[in-house]
Formats: sequence, C-alpha cells, structure tokens
Amino acid sequence: MALSLPAAAPAAATTAAVPSPTAPVENLIVGYKSNAAEARSNKAAAADAQSKGRKAGESVAFERRLGTGAALVDLGGTLDAADAADVMAEFRADPDVAYVEPDSRAYALATPNDTEYAKQWDLFESTAGMNVPAAWDKTTGSGVTVAVIDTGYVAHSDLAANIVPGYDFISSASYARDGNGRDNDPSDAGDWNSAGECGFGSKASDSSWHGTHVAGTIAAATGNGKGVVGIAYGAKIQPVRVLGKCGGSTSDIVDAITWASGGSVAGVPANPTPAKVINMSLGGSGTCGTSYQNAINAAVGRGTTVVVAAGNSNADASGFSPASCGNVINVAATNRTGDRSFYSNYGSIIDIAAPGGETRRATDTPGTVTTPENGILSTLNSGTTTPGSEIYKPYQGTSMAAPHIAGLAALMKSANSSLTPAQIEAAIKANARTLAGTCTGGCGAGLADAAKTVAAVSGTTPPAGSTFTNSDDVAIPDNAGSVSSAITVSGVSGNAPADLKVAVDIKHTYRGDLLVDLVAPNGATTRLHNASGGSADNLITTYTVDASAVAANGTWQLRVQDTARYDVGYIDSWSLTF
Repeated sequence: MALSLPAAAPAAATTAAVPSPTAPVENLIVGYKSNAAEARSNKAAAADAQSKGRKAGESVAFERRLGTGAALVDLGGTLDAADAADVMAEFRADPDVAYVEPDSRAYALATPNDTEYAKQWDLFESTAGMNVPAAWDKTTGSGVTVAVIDTGYVAHSDLAANIVPGYDFISSASYARDGNGRDNDPSDAGDWNSAGECGFGSKASDSSWHGTHVAGTIAAATGNGKGVVGIAYGAKIQPVRVLGKCGGSTSDIVDAITWASGGSVAGVPANPTPAKVINMSLGGSGTCGTSYQNAINAAVGRGTTVVVAAGNSNADASGFSPASCGNVINVAATNRTGDRSFYSNYGSIIDIAAPGGETRRATDTPGTVTTPENGILSTLNSGTTTPGSEIYKPYQGTSMAAPHIAGLAALMKSANSSLTPAQIEAAIKANARTLAGTCTGGCGAGLADAAKTVAAVSGTTPPAGSTFTNSDDVAIPDNAGSVSSAITVSGVSGNAPADLKVAVDIKHTYRGDLLVDLVAPNGATTRLHNASGGSADNLITTYTVDASAVAANGTWQLRVQDTARYDVGYIDSWSLTF
C-alpha cells in the first residue's frame, strides 16, 4: 500500500452560538467583519457604538481595541441583562458585525488549605502521582517560559529565581486593588472582597494568592534546602495578572493571552520573553465565546500550548469557559486514590487528568479542611487581604491539576524544542496511563505520565524495529462519524520505512461495516480496511504500508468509521513498528 494525499474538502460554514447576558453587564466585546470600516478605524467604531446605543436608549461608547482586533464597548455603567440584550440586538442586526458578546467575568478555580517534597504525593506516588522524578533525568524545563494568567505573583523565596517580567492586565483600578489600571507590575495585591461586593448575596472572601500557588506547582525552585519543588523547576514563570477582586473580565483575559504568546496589544509594550506554554486555572459558566477562541487560536498559531482547568462544579465541562474552547489542553482533577476528584468537571471534552487533590472529603462541610495531606502543596502567602509572610499550603481544584500539565508541557518543550502545541497534546494523551480508580463522566486519555511522555519526545533514537503502541480503548459509534486513536512517534531518524507494520486490534460485531484508515503526520492517508469481511466479528490483523515518502516522527492516527446500523465496537489497541 502507498500513502496518498487526501483530496481537499470544501470549507464548512459554521455558526457559533451567540451568548446572551444572564447577569448585569458593564461592557460588550464586538467583533466586526474584516471588510467593515469599524474593524480598522477606532473613530468609525466609536461612531457606531454611539449610534447603536442611541437606538437602544443607552449611553454606549467605544473604549479600546483588544489584541484580537475586536472592539471593547462601554455600556455607560452596569446594565441589567435585559437592557444589555437590547444593545446587543442592535449590534447583531448589523451585517458588518461578526459577533457580539458580554464581557463576562472569570474566576479563580480553587478551594484552599497546610506544609516539602515528602508531602508532594502528586509527583511521585505510584497510585496516583504523575511519575515526575524520572523525567528530571532528561529535562528540567530550562529555556522555556510558562505564562501563568491568574491573580499575579506575591513575592516568595521559593519562586523568585524563576520569575521573569510579566504584566498587569486588569483595566479597573477598583478591581485591581493596586490604585491603577494596566501596568508592568503583575504583583498580586490581593483578591479579597466583602460580603455583597461582588453582586447581591455574594459572600466575603479572603485573598487566595491563587496565581502564586499555581506558579509553585509549575516551577518552584529546587536545591535550596526548603519548601517544595516544581514539576519544571528549570523553567521560568511569567506572571500575567487578570484576576482581582470579583474575578476578571474576558476582555482583559483575551488581551493577556495575546500578549503572553507574543502578540500585540494596543498600548502595551511588546513581551520580551513570550511564553511557549500558557496556564489558565480560571473560568466561568457558559460555552466558549468567539473572543476567547480567537485569542487562543492566535496563541496556538504562534506556537504556544494553552492549558486550561476543566472547572470545579462536578458537571460536564462543555458548559464552562475557557474549558469548552478548542485548541486547548483541558485538564480534569484526580485524587490521591486515583479517582476523579469529587468536585472536578468531566466529559468528552476533557483531554487529560492530573492530580488536583482533595483537602476534604465530598461528604464534609464545604469550606472545611479535613484531609490537608491529600491536597496539592505549593507556595502561598499568609495574608488574608494584603500580602503577609510567605508560607506553603495545600489547595484542591482543577486549578491545581492544570499546572501539572503546564509543567509537563514545559519539560517536553525543553527536551524537544521543535514540538508544536498539537504534538505536545497528542504525546501527553498517547502516553497517559489508566486511572487507578474510577472517573464517572469521562477524564480524557487518563492520568498523565511525565516520565513516559518526556521519554517519548526526547529524541533518543529507538533501536531498529521499535514499536509504538496505543492501547487506550476508543468507542466506535454505530453508523456515525469517524473516530481516531493517536500515536506520537519521536526519535526515529528520517522517513518511515517502505514496510511499516500497522497492527490493529478492533473489537466489533460486524467488521464488514468498518472503514479503517492510517493517517500520517503530514495528513497523507491510506485505506487499510474497506468495509469488507462480511458479518465476521473483529478486525485483528497487521498491514504493511509503504510510508517511505513520509517523515517518521510526528502524530499518526488510526481512523475508524462504522458505515451501517446496529453493530458496535471499539478500537482495543494498535501499533506501528518501524
């Protein structure tokens, strides 16, 4: 068999769901079509905003241009959902407007609590740890910058050596609590709030120092005789502040994504050390909006891997943002016994699981800390409002799980600088291991394994005849679209052989329903099985493919489609032998 290039498919028209406000709104984000004058001219955008506001009976004004090119529109105060919807309707009716959405707020995704390497079960325990120490034999993350888009950074001696200059993107001085808006000081001034300050019925809350905890999991220093060690302790952390009192706005977060990945944001100096990995342990309810998605797509296009927390609502992650965005690594949380943490979001949209811990049992009173030894220990501060003294403390949350994967991505990028975001994601998933416990609802490919993943991408040349295997089950839906299973190959020099062996083990009750393709890293495909074999069960065989025109390294896919009704099955395993 010879690989052939796939025919180009026509672009499909897609229509994104338009979010409507469900809470009071201060600003809107308006994306104009590229040929509209408002897309290029702030003056035109200002006139359009004023005109739309006049029609809706509101005082509306253009505020600034976001890094994605969208316009931030000020509603002249806080409007209730119905009044904001009236203004949005005026924009939606304009054929020059591509999308309009509320400038909604996102929040830190964690629940706090207490303190050293022996307590960092999440790194080394065999049951539910991420097998990190063995990866340090190959890489420590040196040469890679990880942007932590969060509450900023509060000084901590276990992190100071690994901090590079960041930026404060909080536009509102009152939310920032630092006396001004955007500036080049990403220091965490505290995110505490009084009762009722963040909306009717909101509870009082102490400062979380959330971004510093996340940063410590990624890159706390080692060899200094104290504290904890970060997963990529040789990497650098770039604090990018977007969360303050009452969370953070979408407009500030999308500008932070743009800047952190090396894009341009009006009025903000260029980033001298663009990040190759972004961690976002933040989110809110609602599906991914166009503003988030455009910023993430552009960041990935610049070569930056974007890692996000799945959310802490024990619900399907598809209803939360940015967890529901495409082009991200969406991370669920697991506990010390290898089960899905009781609070963690789940679902088919999850890519991978990582330790997020549990500082209390699911049946314990919310807000209490009954099992601190089972949380994720990291760098923190003792201040309840403004900064106090540095401490170490365990937290729980998908906010803690995500930086485990961001740290792993930094290790991978350090070991192999040519890796793309897609290759990083595929390798993490292909080298994951099955959870020791259970995950109701779906936890992606399983628990990330740092040592196995780093070894797979580190460039060590495998011996001749090396076999790469994916044994994760993938369900094949009945008479529906195709599904794929990935194998990431690295360390093989040159092209694949003319006699590449493709072994497949597909369990199915009617193999004559199946189409099976091998998809090479460059997109070239070959048909392995063409709906033949009649009513016989299962497809367990080895194919020989002439892949000599294709580079060996990269992500290979086994793609399977069931083309008729009634019978079902799954991909049990498959392998490539070079």
